[in-house]
Amino acid sequence: MSAAAAVLFDLDGVLVDSRAAIGNSMHAALVARGHAAPPVEQLHRYIGPPLLWAYSQIVGEPIDAPEVVALAAAYRERYRVASLTETLVVPGIVDVLERLGATHALAVATSKPRPYSEPLLAALDLRRHFAFVGAPALDDELQSKATTVCSALDALGCERAVMVGDRSYDVEGAHANAIPAIAVGWGIGDAHELREAEAHVGAPAELPAAIERLLG
Repeated sequence: MSAAAAVLFDLDGVLVDSRAAIGNSMHAALVARGHAAPPVEQLHRYIGPPLLWAYSQIVGEPIDAPEVVALAAAYRERYRVASLTETLVVPGIVDVLERLGATHALAVATSKPRPYSEPLLAALDLRRHFAFVGAPALDDELQSKATTVCSALDALGCERAVMVGDRSYDVEGAHANAIPAIAVGWGIGDAHELREAEAHVGAPAELPAAIERLLG
C-alpha cells in the first residue's frame, strides 16, 4: 500500500473504552438535575453522537432546551476529570497504531469536542500516533460526523482513506465522504447497526488486514 493512504479512527469505543467515564457522567448529571436516571448500562447506547442530542433523547426535550443545555454542562463538570481517570485504552490498539503509522497517515475523527478529545488522547499517550485530530469546537458540538471526517481528510491530503468506527454515524460519515468504513466489534454499535460497513473486525489485530483489503 502506498503512503498516500490514510486511516481515520473514531475515539470512543474504537481507540478507548469510555463506557465508565461517559456512562457515569451522564448518570450523575441526570441525578444532579433531578431526573429519574436509568441504569448506567442503558446510557451506553448514547456514546457516540453529540451530547446535546443524547440528553434531548433521554429527557424528551428539544435539543436547544435550557434543561438539555444544563444537563450537558453538569455532565462536562464531572467528565472533565473522569475522562482522564476512568477511560481505558483498548487492549492491542497501540500495537496496531504503531504498525499502521509506519506506512499510513493516521487521524482521529471524533464527535467528542476538542477540549476533551485532545487532553484525553494526550493523557493516554495516544496523541503521538496521529497527524491530526478532527473534532468539533465546544460551541459546535452538533457538527455532523460527515463534516468531522471531511476536516480530517482535508488536513491529511491523502488520495485514499478508510474510516474505522463503532457506530452507524461513523459509517455514514465515511460514506458521505466517499470512503469505505470498517466496523469494530468491541465498541458500542451492534452488527445490525453497522451492517452498511464494508468490513467488520472482531479484534484490533484484524485491522491491518482489513485495511489492506480495502485500500490495497
